[in-house]
Amino acid sequence: MQNTIHNIEIVLVEDSLEDANLVIRSLKKHNISNSIIHLKDGAEALDFIFAEGEYTSRKIEDKPKLILLDLKMPKVDGLEVLRAIKTDPRTKTIPIVIMTSSREDRDLLESYELGVNSYVVKPVSFENFAQAVAELGMYWLMVNQSPR
Repeated sequence: MQNTIHNIEIVLVEDSLEDANLVIRSLKKHNISNSIIHLKDGAEALDFIFAEGEYTSRKIEDKPKLILLDLKMPKVDGLEVLRAIKTDPRTKTIPIVIMTSSREDRDLLESYELGVNSYVVKPVSFENFAQAVAELGMYWLMVNQSPR
């Protein structure tokens, strides 16, 4: 599933193993990325992004091309992860796409106020979810130009 922690293209932060597996399968099926890391909660995501805890061997300058972030997670929720990444000058340019089941207006509004690049409500059906993931990956990794 992953190359090394130094050349990750996509960071997937998702506490649901079922959703995470679906995202990873969809990306790989469309040959979008060979370097994906799945992090299971917000605390692990912060450690990875900021090269702390078990990820101290990683360089913070080795930024992923994209973070797919769930909102409702244990330990540290997605909004706190988003806030930490977008307020740090070393990481604020990393594109972040919220992928959540939350349709709450306050989550949507706060996400954009914190600097999210896109907010996607997870489709209920397998086919729609897989297609949405493939399109997101294709856009953010192959079409979008981001600073490095």
